[in-house]
Amino acid sequence: MLDKISKLREEISVITPGSDPEEFRLKYLSKKGLISALFDEFRDLPPDRKRETGNLLNLLKEEALSKLAVLKESAMNKTVQKSLKEDYTRPGYPLFYGSRHPVTLVKNEIIDIFSRIGFTISEGPEIEDDDHVFTKLNFAPEHPARDMQDTFYISRLSEEESKPDDILLRTHTSSVQVRVMQSTPPPIRTISPGRVFRNEAVSARAHCIFHQVEGLYIDRNVSFADLRQTLFYFAVEMYGRNTRIRLRPSYFPFTEPSGEMDVSCRICGGRGCNVCKYTGWLEILGCGMVHPNVLENCGIDSKKYSGFAFGMGIERQAMLKYQVNDLRLYFENDVRFLEQFSAAI
Repeated sequence: MLDKISKLREEISVITPGSDPEEFRLKYLSKKGLISALFDEFRDLPPDRKRETGNLLNLLKEEALSKLAVLKESAMNKTVQKSLKEDYTRPGYPLFYGSRHPVTLVKNEIIDIFSRIGFTISEGPEIEDDDHVFTKLNFAPEHPARDMQDTFYISRLSEEESKPDDILLRTHTSSVQVRVMQSTPPPIRTISPGRVFRNEAVSARAHCIFHQVEGLYIDRNVSFADLRQTLFYFAVEMYGRNTRIRLRPSYFPFTEPSGEMDVSCRICGGRGCNVCKYTGWLEILGCGMVHPNVLENCGIDSKKYSGFAFGMGIERQAMLKYQVNDLRLYFENDVRFLEQFSAAI
C-alpha cells in the first residue's frame, strides 16, 4: 500500500495546470476514485501499520486537493480569455477620456456667450504685416508698441522706422478686425479669438504667447451705452448674475473714448481679498468706441457709421474662473494640471 501511495503522489505531481479539473477529481477524489479506494484498503491494515500509512494517505489527499484547486483556477482563467476573444457582446475595455485645455474651455464659453447675441466668429493669420497690426489701427509711427522690445518682427525693412510692409507676429487680434472691415460693409458684429505674441519676459504674470478674444460692432447710431450693456451681459453670463461692472477711463490708439472694465471679485463678493488686492474689483478687458481714423483707414464712412470694440485675454479670464494665477501652467502641458479639467468637457 505504501508503494501505491508513493506512485499516486508522483503521478499527481507531474499533472500540468492545463489538465481538466473534473477528470482529475473523478479519477482521484470521487467516491470511486483511486484515493478513496486506498482509504477502503486502509481499514483492513494491521493496527501497527495504520499510523505511518494514515499520515502518508492524508498527505496524498491534501496534495490532490491542492492540485485540484490549481487546475480549477487555470481552467477559469482559460475560460475568461476565451470569452474575451469570442464573446462580441461583452463591453469593450474602458476608455480613459482626455481633457480639454482650460484656455480652450474658456474660449469656447466666451464664443458661446457672444454668439447668442448675434456675434459671428472671424479668424485671420498669426503672421501679419505692420499695416494691419499697427498703421490702420491708428498707431503713431513712434508708438512704443512698434518697438522691437514689444513686437516679434520676422522681416523689417528698416531698424529705425517701421514700414507698412514689415512682417511680424501679430500682437493682438485687432488685425483680424481690420481685415473684416476692409472686406465686409456695415453692419458688422464679430469677435476674433486667436493666439497673439509679444516680446515679454516669461513669468507667473506675463508670457510671450497668450490668447485674446476681441469684439467689434459697427452700425449706424452705435453708442457707448450699447457697449456698456453688451459687456454687462457678458460679465453676468460669464461670472454669475450677481456680478457688477465698472468702467474706468483709459487710452488706446484705436478707440476714443477708451475704457477698461472691472468686475466685482467673485472670490470675496466685492468685500476685498488678496486676489483683488482688497479693492473688490478685478480688471478683465479694455474697450472703447472705434476711432474715426480707424473707420476711414478701413474704407468706412465715419460720418455715417460708429462702433465699439473690446478685447480680453483668455488666460486672464481662465485665471479668474479657475483661480490659477500662474500663466506658465497654461503652456507647460503638465498632465497633472490638465487632468483637473477633464470633468469640464
